[in-house]
Amino acid sequence: MGIERTFSIIKPDATLANKTGAINALIEQSGLRIIAQRRIRMTKVQAQQFYAVHSERPFYDELVEFMISGPVVVQVLEGENAIAKYREVMGATNPAEAAEGTIRKLYAKSVGENSVHGSDAAATAAEEIPQFFSEDDIVG
Repeated sequence: MGIERTFSIIKPDATLANKTGAINALIEQSGLRIIAQRRIRMTKVQAQQFYAVHSERPFYDELVEFMISGPVVVQVLEGENAIAKYREVMGATNPAEAAEGTIRKLYAKSVGENSVHGSDAAATAAEEIPQFFSEDDIVG
């Protein structure tokens, strides 16, 4: 498939538990490179726009409130088959179903507080990355 970029968010449950470094280590051990990273506090508008795809779902308001409850770390990851590889490293959305050694198995509290977000497709990554980074921010 070749070299790809994907978008990642280390969510408030993980940043507040001081797991950013451990999560970054798992990302890098998988062969992915972190080519842009910043710690931010998402605004309500940013969270609403980012998760707009879920706006009709019952968990939307709770998700937005969770994402603005603490700092997050937004990242651009790069590597061979980066999207699929990062989804594998993240593990299943439900940490009880996640494979051993995955981020969510190790650090997620619940389906709602599941430590990380990763783009699910190249088109999604292409939409998500520019919401937080310009090309000048990305050091590949």
